[in-house]
Amino acid sequence: MQTFILGSYVLIWPLVSLAILAVIGVATWKDIQKARREKTELV
Repeated sequence: MQTFILGSYVLIWPLVSLAILAVIGVATWKDIQKARREKTELV
């Protein structure tokens, strides 16, 4: 049982990290598209 819990913990962290990276990437892409539409700088 302890091996299963530890294995699950190790396998879930990459998925959590990937989800966070995807959220940041999508938000950045939307900001870039909005800046291009409005012809303004991103920063």
